Amino acid sequence: MSEEQPTFKVVDRRPFNPDGSPRELSPQEKEEAERAAQAAAVENAAAKAMSSQAGSKAEPRRRPVPSRPEPQHTPAHEGDPLDDPASFLSLIMSLASNAAASLGMMPHPVTGESAVDLKTAKHWIDVLGMLEQKTRGNLDPQEAQTLESLLADLRMQYVSFTSAPTPAPAKFSASDITGGK
Repeated sequence: MSEEQPTFKVVDRRPFNPDGSPRELSPQEKEEAERAAQAAAVENAAAKAMSSQAGSKAEPRRRPVPSRPEPQHTPAHEGDPLDDPASFLSLIMSLASNAAASLGMMPHPVTGESAVDLKTAKHWIDVLGMLEQKTRGNLDPQEAQTLESLLADLRMQYVSFTSAPTPAPAKFSASDITGGK
Protein backbone atom coordinates (compact mmCIF):
# COMPACT_ATOMS: atom_id res chain seq x y z
CA MET A 1 0.00 0.00 0.00
CA SER A 2 1.61 3.25 -1.08
CA GLU A 3 0.66 6.51 0.52
CA GLU A 4 1.50 9.72 -1.29
CA GLN A 5 2.97 12.44 0.81
CA PRO A 6 1.34 15.81 0.19
CA THR A 7 3.59 18.49 -1.17
CA PHE A 8 3.66 21.91 0.40
CA LYS A 9 4.97 25.15 -0.96
CA VAL A 10 6.12 27.66 1.62
CA VAL A 11 6.05 31.27 0.49
CA ASP A 12 7.62 33.99 2.61
CA ARG A 13 5.26 36.96 2.43
CA ARG A 14 7.01 39.10 5.01
CA PRO A 15 7.80 42.56 3.63
CA PHE A 16 11.25 42.70 5.23
CA ASN A 17 14.40 40.61 5.15
CA PRO A 18 15.87 39.26 8.41
CA ASP A 19 18.25 42.25 8.53
CA GLY A 20 15.30 44.70 8.39
CA SER A 21 15.77 45.86 4.80
CA PRO A 22 12.75 45.86 2.46
CA ARG A 23 12.38 42.62 0.53
CA GLU A 24 12.10 42.55 -3.26
CA LEU A 25 8.67 41.34 -4.37
CA SER A 26 8.32 38.68 -7.04
CA PRO A 27 6.36 39.62 -10.19
CA GLN A 28 3.42 37.52 -8.98
CA GLU A 29 3.41 39.29 -5.59
CA LYS A 30 3.60 42.70 -7.31
CA GLU A 31 0.58 41.77 -9.46
CA GLU A 32 -1.40 40.58 -6.41
CA ALA A 33 -0.55 43.78 -4.54
CA GLU A 34 -1.71 45.93 -7.48
CA ARG A 35 -5.02 44.02 -7.69
CA ALA A 36 -5.56 44.42 -3.95
CA ALA A 37 -4.82 48.16 -4.16
CA GLN A 38 -7.28 48.58 -7.07
CA ALA A 39 -10.00 46.67 -5.18
CA ALA A 40 -9.45 48.84 -2.11
CA ALA A 41 -9.64 52.00 -4.22
CA VAL A 42 -12.94 50.87 -5.76
CA GLU A 43 -14.37 50.06 -2.32
CA ASN A 44 -13.26 53.44 -0.94
CA ALA A 45 -14.77 55.30 -3.90
CA ALA A 46 -18.08 53.44 -3.47
CA ALA A 47 -18.14 54.18 0.25
CA LYS A 48 -17.43 57.88 -0.37
CA ALA A 49 -20.15 58.04 -3.02
CA MET A 50 -22.70 56.44 -0.70
CA SER A 51 -21.78 58.70 2.21
CA SER A 52 -21.98 61.83 0.05
CA GLN A 53 -25.41 60.77 -1.24
CA ALA A 54 -26.63 60.18 2.30
CA GLY A 55 -25.18 63.50 3.43
CA SER A 56 -26.82 65.46 0.62
CA LYS A 57 -30.28 63.96 1.28
CA ALA A 58 -30.50 64.77 4.96
CA GLU A 59 -28.80 67.30 7.14
CA PRO A 60 -27.06 65.48 9.98
CA ARG A 61 -28.64 66.20 13.35
CA ARG A 62 -26.39 67.10 16.21
CA ARG A 63 -27.39 65.64 19.54
CA PRO A 64 -26.07 66.95 22.79
CA VAL A 65 -23.62 64.58 24.37
CA PRO A 66 -25.05 63.38 27.67
CA SER A 67 -22.82 63.62 30.71
CA ARG A 68 -23.56 59.98 31.52
CA PRO A 69 -24.41 57.42 28.85
CA GLU A 70 -27.93 56.10 29.01
CA PRO A 71 -28.38 52.35 29.49
CA GLN A 72 -28.77 50.50 26.24
CA HIS A 73 -31.37 47.76 26.44
CA THR A 74 -31.30 45.40 23.53
CA PRO A 75 -34.63 43.97 22.48
CA ALA A 76 -35.26 40.33 23.27
CA HIS A 77 -34.10 38.16 20.42
CA GLU A 78 -36.18 35.36 19.07
CA GLY A 79 -34.99 31.96 20.13
CA ASP A 80 -32.42 31.05 22.73
CA PRO A 81 -29.95 33.88 23.52
CA LEU A 82 -27.26 31.27 24.16
CA ASP A 83 -27.37 30.39 20.46
CA ASP A 84 -25.68 33.72 19.73
CA PRO A 85 -21.99 33.27 20.60
CA ALA A 86 -21.53 37.05 20.85
CA SER A 87 -24.32 37.59 23.38
CA PHE A 88 -23.71 38.74 26.93
CA LEU A 89 -25.36 35.58 28.26
CA SER A 90 -22.93 33.41 26.28
CA LEU A 91 -20.03 35.36 27.72
CA ILE A 92 -21.12 35.00 31.33
CA MET A 93 -22.00 31.33 30.83
CA SER A 94 -18.52 30.74 29.44
CA LEU A 95 -16.88 32.48 32.39
CA ALA A 96 -19.15 30.69 34.85
CA SER A 97 -18.31 27.30 33.32
CA ASN A 98 -14.61 28.05 33.86
CA ALA A 99 -15.33 28.83 37.51
CA ALA A 100 -17.52 25.73 37.90
CA ALA A 101 -14.84 23.51 36.39
CA SER A 102 -12.27 24.99 38.78
CA LEU A 103 -14.59 24.19 41.67
CA GLY A 104 -14.95 20.57 40.57
CA MET A 105 -18.59 21.07 39.60
CA MET A 106 -17.90 19.92 36.03
CA PRO A 107 -15.57 17.22 34.77
CA HIS A 108 -12.61 18.19 32.60
CA PRO A 109 -13.70 17.80 28.96
CA VAL A 110 -10.64 15.74 28.00
CA THR A 111 -9.76 13.72 31.09
CA GLY A 112 -13.27 13.42 32.48
CA GLU A 113 -11.90 14.02 35.99
CA SER A 114 -13.11 16.69 38.39
CA ALA A 115 -10.50 18.71 40.24
CA VAL A 116 -10.68 21.67 42.60
CA ASP A 117 -8.43 24.68 42.01
CA LEU A 118 -9.56 27.39 44.43
CA LYS A 119 -7.17 30.06 43.18
CA THR A 120 -8.43 29.78 39.61
CA ALA A 121 -12.04 29.53 40.76
CA LYS A 122 -11.65 32.74 42.77
CA HIS A 123 -10.23 34.48 39.71
CA TRP A 124 -13.24 33.57 37.53
CA ILE A 125 -15.72 34.44 40.27
CA ASP A 126 -14.01 37.82 40.71
CA VAL A 127 -14.20 38.44 36.94
CA LEU A 128 -17.94 37.72 36.99
CA GLY A 129 -18.35 39.99 40.03
CA MET A 130 -16.52 42.78 38.24
CA LEU A 131 -18.80 42.35 35.21
CA GLU A 132 -21.83 42.52 37.49
CA GLN A 133 -20.61 45.81 39.00
CA LYS A 134 -19.59 47.39 35.69
CA THR A 135 -22.84 46.47 33.90
CA ARG A 136 -25.24 47.28 36.76
CA GLY A 137 -28.25 49.12 35.32
CA ASN A 138 -27.33 48.28 31.71
CA LEU A 139 -28.59 44.69 31.50
CA ASP A 140 -31.99 43.40 30.57
CA PRO A 141 -33.82 41.53 33.36
CA GLN A 142 -32.88 38.06 32.07
CA GLU A 143 -29.18 38.91 31.86
CA ALA A 144 -29.14 40.53 35.31
CA GLN A 145 -31.00 37.63 36.94
CA THR A 146 -28.78 35.01 35.25
CA LEU A 147 -25.58 36.78 36.29
CA GLU A 148 -26.83 37.25 39.85
CA SER A 149 -27.87 33.61 40.28
CA LEU A 150 -24.66 32.26 38.72
CA LEU A 151 -22.57 34.39 41.03
CA ALA A 152 -24.57 33.35 44.09
CA ASP A 153 -24.20 29.65 43.26
CA LEU A 154 -20.49 29.91 42.52
CA ARG A 155 -19.78 31.98 45.62
CA MET A 156 -21.65 29.51 47.82
CA GLN A 157 -19.69 26.60 46.35
CA TYR A 158 -16.41 28.49 46.85
CA VAL A 159 -17.27 29.30 50.47
CA SER A 160 -18.16 25.66 51.11
CA PHE A 161 -14.66 24.65 50.00
CA THR A 162 -12.80 27.36 51.88
CA SER A 163 -14.70 26.88 55.14
CA ALA A 164 -14.64 23.08 55.04
CA PRO A 165 -12.49 21.35 57.66
CA THR A 166 -9.19 19.98 56.49
CA PRO A 167 -9.52 16.59 54.82
CA ALA A 168 -8.96 13.46 56.86
CA PRO A 169 -5.39 12.20 56.80
CA ALA A 170 -4.52 9.60 54.22
CA LYS A 171 -4.39 5.93 55.19
CA PHE A 172 -0.60 6.01 54.93
CA SER A 173 1.84 8.71 55.89
CA ALA A 174 5.38 9.36 54.75
CA SER A 175 6.71 7.78 57.94
CA ASP A 176 4.88 4.57 57.08
CA ILE A 177 6.68 4.42 53.76
CA THR A 178 10.16 5.34 55.04
CA GLY A 179 9.89 3.21 58.15
CA GLY A 180 9.57 6.11 60.59
CA LYS A 181 12.84 7.79 59.60
